[in-house]
Amino acid sequence: MRKLFVFCSLMILGLAAAAVPGSALAAVTLSGSDYKAGDSVTLEGSIAPGQDLFIAVAEQGTFAPKETEGVNETKRFAKDSKKKGFNLDTAIPPLYYMLTSAPDKFGKVTEKKFGGPSFFTQGGKRGLYKTTFFKLAAYDKLDNDVKRILGPIQTKEQWNLYKWAHESSYGINTIVKERTNVGKVTIFARSVLADHSKSGNYWDKGTVISHDKKTGKFSATFKTFRHTPPDTKFDVYVNGDKSGSYNVTANGFWLSLGGRYMNPLWIIIGAILVGTYFSMIGAAGGMLMAAFQVMVVQTAGPVGIDAANVLRPSNMGLTLFSPLGSFYRYAVKERRVAWPVGISFGVGIFIGSIWLGKYATQYLPMKTYKEWLAILVVIMGVRTLYELSPKVMGKRKNIKAMVKKFNDAVAKAKAEGTSVEMGRIDPLKSGLTDYRFKFWGEEFRINPLLFGLLGLGIGIVSRSFGIGGGFLLVPAMTTLGALPMYVAVPISLIGTSFSSVGAFIGYLMNGYLPDLWLMISIIIGGFVGGMLGSRAQKLFSEKTLKIVLAVTLFFLFFRFFKIEIWI
Repeated sequence: MRKLFVFCSLMILGLAAAAVPGSALAAVTLSGSDYKAGDSVTLEGSIAPGQDLFIAVAEQGTFAPKETEGVNETKRFAKDSKKKGFNLDTAIPPLYYMLTSAPDKFGKVTEKKFGGPSFFTQGGKRGLYKTTFFKLAAYDKLDNDVKRILGPIQTKEQWNLYKWAHESSYGINTIVKERTNVGKVTIFARSVLADHSKSGNYWDKGTVISHDKKTGKFSATFKTFRHTPPDTKFDVYVNGDKSGSYNVTANGFWLSLGGRYMNPLWIIIGAILVGTYFSMIGAAGGMLMAAFQVMVVQTAGPVGIDAANVLRPSNMGLTLFSPLGSFYRYAVKERRVAWPVGISFGVGIFIGSIWLGKYATQYLPMKTYKEWLAILVVIMGVRTLYELSPKVMGKRKNIKAMVKKFNDAVAKAKAEGTSVEMGRIDPLKSGLTDYRFKFWGEEFRINPLLFGLLGLGIGIVSRSFGIGGGFLLVPAMTTLGALPMYVAVPISLIGTSFSSVGAFIGYLMNGYLPDLWLMISIIIGGFVGGMLGSRAQKLFSEKTLKIVLAVTLFFLFFRFFKIEIWI
């Protein structure tokens, strides 16, 4: 009788083990204990026959919103926690993956609209493009058996924070740091992974899962995040049971605040190219460097700090040192700096970037802000091209005469095998509202006070984006001030230097630091690029420089409106 009782008890336990994930003994073997970031991890073993496979891979360290040291992040977490159902002391692993043979138990593949202006809608949804992504289910929609196999995620609040951190662009850029993109547009972060050969989903690429449900044997391989911080330890849970752990080591030069592996040499080369371009047209250097950081470096920042708050102060290295690299030639050697206009603009942009920008951006949503800028820069781009028309050039006789003299000088220099000498600025009258000077023998007039007021607005833009503001100033000077590019560019560089100092001080006051190696690389590249750009400018005509400026403005239009899937 006792033997029969024992036999029946074992049968009942066996059936229970097969029915409830996590209660069966799982034999698991990892392919190693240490992996370089970006390497593939393979797990092999067996679970009870009849079960679905659930492998939770979780970073041992956790993050709770209350741990952030960022001023802006603290406000954002407080606001979003109320909407999304988590607390400021809710802690989750920043990197967490669920490898499974049954992904539908955690959510579903659905369509997502993205890109383009916020007012553009199709079928009632915002976005110019569409793609698919894996949308996590609400906690209350998960089966109770599934809730028991999530490893370190044990509560509804943890799941809500996990869901928000993987599906919100802010959560991805602040906590997870791993982006799943279409083109260069972030859609979501990897969370639930299935076998790529069966799903065909782009986020499952690199994931291979083999599971024999009859025998319980399985094998699972997935790629670790290429930018996992050095010496990050992970725990592995198979159907709820903690079954092993491994460590991810460094794979290249680690930018500690940048949150990326990147050889500084590539950053220097990129900064040289951007700095040269910037110093030639006096515009968009900060914006192009920001684009370089987003698309090439992929600056992410440490966990708890939004990527933008590391990218922006790091960017200041280019908008400050690239002008310094070119300014000696423009100001001392060639003497073509209109100082009253440059200083007036510089003071205005300094006040705007260090003081007014702090308050104005609190009341103007960044999405709306960028879209108004997009409209503004495309208008400036069209206007810049319009200025090249014979009708406008005919009215602006001083610029037309200056261009002719410059072109004649270039032709003569080529014939004689010498280099062309740039004209110098000869002041005629200096006043707060009336500054007149001669350049290449032609007289120009401009209002310094007007550009001081313009600097206030550009300073706000500079503080918000971590840029110099030249992309607004140069076309304003060539359109509103009717100045030639050869005069507008040096003035712009004065302004961007002031704005860079002001914006950088503003970031430091809020406790946001640049990545040291990232900023040093940008400074070196920007300074070298500034020297090259100041020499290269005289190789191009006024018309060519304006066309380059217009093309740059149209590029910014696409960036501001997120029409960039083609990048």
